Amino acid sequence: MGRRNYYVAAIVGFTVTSALCGTAGSLEQLVFYRVLQGLCGGGLIATGQAIMRDTFPARQLGLSQALTSLGAIVGPSIGPTLGGVLTDTLSWNWIFYINIVPGIIAAALCAMLLRDPERQGKLSLDGVGLGLLAIGLGCLQYVLDEGERYDWFNDGNILATACVAAAALAFFAYWELRVVENPIVDLRILIKNRTVWVCCLLAANLAFSLFGGVILTPQFQQGVLNFTATLSGLSILTRALAIMVMTFVTLFLLNRFKFRPPLLLAIGFIIVGYANIATASVITTTSDFGSFVPVLVIGGVGFGMLFVPLSVSLLTTVHGADTQKATSLLSLCQQLGGSISTASLVTLLDRRAAFHLDNLAGDISLGRHPVAQALENNVSHQALAQIVGVQATTMAFADAFTFLGYVTLALTPLVLLLIPARSKAPTAPQAFAVE
Repeated sequence: MGRRNYYVAAIVGFTVTSALCGTAGSLEQLVFYRVLQGLCGGGLIATGQAIMRDTFPARQLGLSQALTSLGAIVGPSIGPTLGGVLTDTLSWNWIFYINIVPGIIAAALCAMLLRDPERQGKLSLDGVGLGLLAIGLGCLQYVLDEGERYDWFNDGNILATACVAAAALAFFAYWELRVVENPIVDLRILIKNRTVWVCCLLAANLAFSLFGGVILTPQFQQGVLNFTATLSGLSILTRALAIMVMTFVTLFLLNRFKFRPPLLLAIGFIIVGYANIATASVITTTSDFGSFVPVLVIGGVGFGMLFVPLSVSLLTTVHGADTQKATSLLSLCQQLGGSISTASLVTLLDRRAAFHLDNLAGDISLGRHPVAQALENNVSHQALAQIVGVQATTMAFADAFTFLGYVTLALTPLVLLLIPARSKAPTAPQAFAVE
C-alpha cells in the first residue's frame, strides 16, 4: 500500500467519519462513528512524525519536530476553544463538520507532494498481533472508561474484561517478541534501545499531565463556575499560545545555545508539575477567568519545553525502519497516558468529593455561626446542602490538580536515563545541530 497511500487513506477516512459524526441522530450512532474515526486517525500522528523525520535533513531534526508539535500538542489545546465557539454560536454538529474542508485539502496535498520511502524487505501483515493488540487495548479502554461507574473490580463484567485485557496484552507481547518475524509493533526496539522506552514513559507522563489538565480545567469552569463553553475554551487557548511560543524558544535553545534535551525536559516537567500544583491554590468557588491565566501560561511554558526535546532524544537514536517503529510506540504511550489520566482523575474526583462532603457535612451544626446566620436569613436546607456540595467538589478538583502535579514531578527523574554514560563515545545527537 505504501506510506503515502496509507496516510492519504487515513486522512480521507478521518474526514468522512467526522462528517458521519455530525449526522449522528443518537448517542449509539455517535459512539460507533467515533470508533471508526479513531480507527482512521489512530496512526496519523506517528506516521506524520516519521514523514517529517525522513523529509527534513538530519541537521533540521529539531525544526521538523517543532512543526510536528504544533499539530500534536497545540491542536488538541485549540480544539476546545473552537468547539466552544461553534457549540455556542451554531450547534455541536459543527465541531465535526469543520474537519471536512481541511481534511479534503490535506488529503489532496499529501497525495500530490508525499513520496514513499524505499522499501526494505518483504512486507507482511501480522494479523495475530493486530488482533491481540485490538482486543487488549479495546478491553483496557473499556475498563478505564467504565470502571468508576461500575465500582471497578467489584463488578464482574469489569473484572472479566480486565482479565481479558491482561491476557491479550501478555500474549501480544510474547507473540511480538518471540514468535512473529515481522511484528506489527516491534517491541524488540524497547529491549535494544534504552532511549526508546525511556522516551515512551516520558511521553506517557506528558500526556498524563496534558490531557489531565484539558479534562479538569473545562469541567471545573463549566460545572462549578458556570463558564460558557467559549470562555472555558479560551482558557485552554491561553495555554496553547504559551505552548506555541515556547516550542520555538526551546528550538532556539537547542540549536543556538546547545542545551541538552534531558536538561530542557527536566525543567519543563518541573514547571508543568508546579503549574498543576499552583492551579490547586487558585481554585475557589468565586474564581474568575483572570485567576487562571497565570497558571495556564506557566503550564504552557512547561509543555512547550517538552515535545521537541523528547522527539529529538528519540529520533536521534533510531534510523531507517526503526523510525516508524519508535514513533508508533511513542504515540501509543501518549494515548495510554491520556487514557490512564482520564480514568484515574475521574475516580479521584468522585472519591475525594465524597470524602470532603462527609467532612463538611459533619461540621454543619447550629453551633457554627455561619450556619446559624444562614438559617436566620431564611436560607433553605436544600440551598445549604447545595453550597456544601459545591465546596466539596471544588476541594476535590484542587486535590486532582495536586495529584496531577505530584505524579508529573515523581516521574521527572526518568530524564536522567537519557544522559549517556561518560565512558561511551559521543552518540548521534552530537553529530549535527538540531535547527
